[in-house]
Parts: sequence; structure tokens; C-alpha cells
Amino acid sequence: MTGHDGFREFVLARQQALTRTAYLLTGDAHLAEDLLQSVLVNVARHWPKLARDGNPEAYTRKALVNQYVSWRRRPRHELPSADPPERSVSYDEAALDRIVLRRALDRLTRKQRAVIVLRFWEDLTEAQTAAALGCSVGTVKSQTHHALARLRALAPELMEESEMQEVLR
Repeated sequence: MTGHDGFREFVLARQQALTRTAYLLTGDAHLAEDLLQSVLVNVARHWPKLARDGNPEAYTRKALVNQYVSWRRRPRHELPSADPPERSVSYDEAALDRIVLRRALDRLTRKQRAVIVLRFWEDLTEAQTAAALGCSVGTVKSQTHHALARLRALAPELMEESEMQEVLR
């Protein structure tokens, strides 16, 4: 037996959910994989203590958010193309809503985006979100309020909060 017993099983059991959270935070599949990988390396270092007397999932989620918020990556610039796409693409209304919401999420601050992802995607309580972010419940409330107001301004077509919550899920 090693001190890392159970780590592999934890990763296999929670990888899909953690990857989704990382993707919602970063908005990019490749960055999400990088983020999760770097976090899991750190989780592995602390695994013996986490497995013995901690909550590995909460620790991992908090580490994901902290790493995401602290990343100092160069902005990625897309190069516009003068050539239109070969064929048109049709989207259903829900897909369009997700695209609009994703673009709006990209324009939030990292902390606001983290609050929205934790509260509405992960369905954490205000107290759990505060614990994951290392802040007060009042900060979570105000960040949620400001983030939702910004989302409403950026995506007025998703004005109803219940609609926005459905798109986030």
C-alpha cells in the first residue's frame, strides 16, 4: 500500500465532472484539460492527508477555482477570416442560447465567472461557494448579483434568470 491509494479511483470517478467544471471556467477544452491536469498534480501531492481526513472533492474544486483565477495567460486572439464558411450552419434555439451565454461568460471577471459556475452549474450553496473561493458568503452574494447583472446586460435575450439557469445546466 502506498500513500496514494484511492487517488486513481477518485480521479476516474470524478474526472468527467471536474473536466466540465474546468471547461465552464475556461471556456476552452484544451485550457480546461491543462487546468485540471495541473490541479490534479497538486492534489496528488496532498492525497495522503486528503484521503485520511479531508474532503478531496471540495479541495480539488477549490484548487481548480484558485488555479483558474490566478492564471496569467496571454490573451488568445482569434484571427478573422475574409472568407465566409463553405456552408451555413443551423442551430437550434437552445444551442444559440448556449453560444450567447458562453460569449457573455467570457466577458465576466474570473471571480464572477467562478461564482456563476459554482452556484449555477455545480449547484453549490452560497456557503459552499464561499468555502471554495475562500471568501465570505456576503462576497458570494454580491459577486453573484454583479455577475448576473452583467450577464443580463451582455445577453439581454437571456433576461429571465430562470432561463439563464437552464442554459447554465
